[in-house]
Amino acid sequence: MEIIEILLKSIIIGGLVGFGVGAGAARMFHTPKVQGMGAFRTLGELNACAGDSVSHFSFGLGFFFNAWASAVGAGAFTQDVDHRIIPNWAASFLLRKGKKPEDTLHNPKKMAIMGAIVGVIVVGFLNTTSSAIPESMQAIAVKVLVPAANLLINPIMPVIFWLAALDAGKRSGMWGTVLGGAAHLVMGNAVPGIVLGILIGKGVDDSGWNKLTKTLLTAVVILFVLSGFFRGFDINMIKGFYLDVPNWLAGLHKIFGLEVK
Repeated sequence: MEIIEILLKSIIIGGLVGFGVGAGAARMFHTPKVQGMGAFRTLGELNACAGDSVSHFSFGLGFFFNAWASAVGAGAFTQDVDHRIIPNWAASFLLRKGKKPEDTLHNPKKMAIMGAIVGVIVVGFLNTTSSAIPESMQAIAVKVLVPAANLLINPIMPVIFWLAALDAGKRSGMWGTVLGGAAHLVMGNAVPGIVLGILIGKGVDDSGWNKLTKTLLTAVVILFVLSGFFRGFDINMIKGFYLDVPNWLAGLHKIFGLEVK
């Protein structure tokens, strides 16, 4: 009876969450004419899949194992469930048989309905399996699923996104490669850089180097500089060349409470 109760609650919660997530992700494609309801991170990742059903499904699958391991081992959902799994799998099912993103992924009504269906399945599966597995088996499941999820997130997912960037055109491929490499060095994962590279490349292809694309590039450069600074990448790079860290740079890090060894 406990499993049935968990399943019924999961169906209600998963349906409501999936409905909102699906509609919100689709509405993001209509900004600024329509108020968006999703996260720009989700929008960028959906765009990076370039309307390919398999790419959307594989991207969501990569984070599904991590979410499953978290649900089994810790009894809690990760943000990947609503940010990445539900919207990407909903898009994957809608885009099957070569359907256009403009008629499916960008349609809030269709994405809301499909998101609700996916939400019911995903939330129901995660909750019922995590509650049904004995505690002695949970530790074993975590040891198996977490390494698998880590392999999917890095390096498999960066490779998939890099191939998507190359497929999107020469300019997107170039920017995706450059920013992806920089993101891997600074952040430890190339996916954010590749996604930004695709956005810049496609933006320039569609409208050229206008004020919007230049602003986007400037924001990306500032993002990488700040990320590298606060992660200590600049210090590590200087030490990598066996050079002494300048006193002014070490002092600047100390101002922000960053320890320089």
